[in-house]
Amino acid sequence: MTGYLCSLLNVSRSGYYSYLQAADSRLERIRSDAEAGELIKKAFERRGYKKGSRSIKMILEHEFGVIYNLKKIRRLMKKFNIVCTHRKPNPYKRMTKATLEHRTLPNPLQRDFKKGIPGLALLTDITYLPYGRSEMAYLSTILDASTGEILSHNISNRLTLDIATDTVDVLKKQKRLKLQKNAFIHSDQGSHYTSPIYQELLKKNGLGQSMSRRGNCWDNVPQESFFGHMKDHVDHRSCRSLQELKQEMNRYIRYYNNHRYQWGLKKMTPVQYRNHLLSAS
Repeated sequence: MTGYLCSLLNVSRSGYYSYLQAADSRLERIRSDAEAGELIKKAFERRGYKKGSRSIKMILEHEFGVIYNLKKIRRLMKKFNIVCTHRKPNPYKRMTKATLEHRTLPNPLQRDFKKGIPGLALLTDITYLPYGRSEMAYLSTILDASTGEILSHNISNRLTLDIATDTVDVLKKQKRLKLQKNAFIHSDQGSHYTSPIYQELLKKNGLGQSMSRRGNCWDNVPQESFFGHMKDHVDHRSCRSLQELKQEMNRYIRYYNNHRYQWGLKKMTPVQYRNHLLSAS
C-alpha cells in the first residue's frame, strides 16, 4: 500500500521514510524557531521603537546575551512577519536661497566624518515635522560627526533665524561633552547658516564653520541619516500640540543617544562610543 501511494503521488519510498524519520528534528526546529522568534520580537519592540535586523542583532547581544547571525534573524523576521518599515529615498530639500549679503564658506570637513575625536566636527541641519491637523514645526539639531550623538536640538513652529541660533546656545550650555578648542560646525548653504548674525555667533563662541558644496546632500550625510531614521520611528503627525511634539522628540533623542546601538560605532550607542573614544585618547 505504501509503495502504491508513493508511486501515485510521485514520491520515492526512501524519501517518504526519510521524512518520517526526520519528524522529531522538524518539531525541534519549530520549537527552537518559536523561542528565537519571541526573543527577536522583544528586541524588535524594545523601548517602543521598531528596528531592522542589524539593530535587533545588537540588542540581542548587548541586552539579552544572545548571539544570532543576521541570516537567522532575517529568516525568522520573515517567518513571523516582523516587519520594519524602510525609508523611501527623499530628494535633498534645500533651505531658502541665500541673499547677496550672506556669505558661503569652504568645506574643510570633506566628508571626513569619523575623525575619532568627540567634540571636534559637529553637523547641523533643519528638517520639517508636520503635526496636528495641518500644523508645521521645524527641528534643528547639532550632531557630533565622530559619535553620531545629538548634542543639542531645538523645535519651533517658525523657520526664522533663531531656530538655528538657539540650537547653538543650547550646545554651549550642554555639560555632557567638552568641545575641542578647534571645534567647528558643518552645515549646508541654507540662509540660516550663511547669515552674518549666525556666523558672528559662532565666532563669539569660538566655533569654526564649514559648509557643504552647493546642493550636495552627501557632504552632510550623517545628519540627513539621523533625520531619516527619526521620521521612521517618531509618529509626529499624531502629536496634537507643539508641546506634545517636543516631548516625543525629547524621548526619541534620549533613546537614540543612549539606547540605539549602531553597526558603524562598533555596535555601541552614541554615548557609549563617545566614552570609548575619550577613554582611548
